[in-house]
Amino acid sequence: MTKAAPLRDPATPLWWGTIVLRWITLAFALGAVIVHIDDYRRPWLVWAAFGAMVAWTLVTTFAFSAERSRKGWLVVLDVIVTCAIMLTSPFVLTDSQYVEVAPLVTTVWAAVPAATAGARFGPVGGVAAGLVLAVSTAVARLGPNLDVARDGVLLTASGLIVGITAATARRSQAALAQAMRTEAATAERERLARSIHDSVLQVLARVRRRGGELGGEAAELARLAGEQEIALRTLVTTGPTGPTGDSTDLRAALQLLATSRVQVSAPAGEVLLPDEVVAELVDVAKEALSNVDKHAGPEARAWVLLEDLGSEVVLTIRDDGPGIVEGTLDRAAKEGHLGIAKSMRGRIDTLGGTSVLETAPGAGTEWEFRIPRVSKPAEKRGRR
Repeated sequence: MTKAAPLRDPATPLWWGTIVLRWITLAFALGAVIVHIDDYRRPWLVWAAFGAMVAWTLVTTFAFSAERSRKGWLVVLDVIVTCAIMLTSPFVLTDSQYVEVAPLVTTVWAAVPAATAGARFGPVGGVAAGLVLAVSTAVARLGPNLDVARDGVLLTASGLIVGITAATARRSQAALAQAMRTEAATAERERLARSIHDSVLQVLARVRRRGGELGGEAAELARLAGEQEIALRTLVTTGPTGPTGDSTDLRAALQLLATSRVQVSAPAGEVLLPDEVVAELVDVAKEALSNVDKHAGPEARAWVLLEDLGSEVVLTIRDDGPGIVEGTLDRAAKEGHLGIAKSMRGRIDTLGGTSVLETAPGAGTEWEFRIPRVSKPAEKRGRR
């Protein structure tokens, strides 16, 4: 099976923008150094700091141009290196330059790390980097003032804007990829449905009709063929039931349980729940229907009802069998038959839900399972 190629980071244009911006601001910083070189206290330290800026610009250019090397630790190091270079300013600027509010050694070059942090970590990371750079600016300026406040606002705003843009781009790409997968799955399902309808379903329908006409053992074969016909029709007409990211459509998964004796009713729209929750609920439904087959007889019918109440999901399974005599479940548990206790109630407890059993001799059996949208640890609080 061919492995799918990894998706390209949708924030790549933002990364290239930070690279170009870093070179532009580096050129601006060079101009500022040349203009003020005669006024600095230690010109050699200015040139050393500028050399470090050039070297770090080269490092980040090569690193951030390749998606595989855009590591989180390197973005954090970008902020640290920039702050370190910026903090050489008190050893370079004279008192008169501070009075004149001369530019720091890094000038506007120091604004780029906030943008890279936003591209890598989103809006929270961009704002955090902007705040760190703003604090470093205040230290380099020997105290807060209006210019420091202005720079801080611009730094955090740039990190925020780039972060929001990057996060939005990634969410949009994920949604588009999911839509494309769903479309491909639906197209394949429709192709299989046409093929099955023209072959297997027609054969099953003919076996069902002919077996019913012949009677006897053929009638039993006709009943089994009818059940398989219903299950197969449900399969080819139901949307994909597989995981969609980290959630699955419970409605579609339960509809696959329908047979000639099992009727499934569910909302018209999807009922998306975490994959593991859907798997547990489907197993619970299968266990309940299996008990109907074992204890209610071959002629018993069952109904599966799914309700989506927003904050919780309600799964009800009812049959028209003879019901359960009071005390039967307790005796079965004492004898070591723990199917209901573990397979059904245990699964619902694990999901933080509740289980209600209503039954009486001659009145059938009804299970009601309520599961919260946000699963909670089992607290053994289910109603029995």
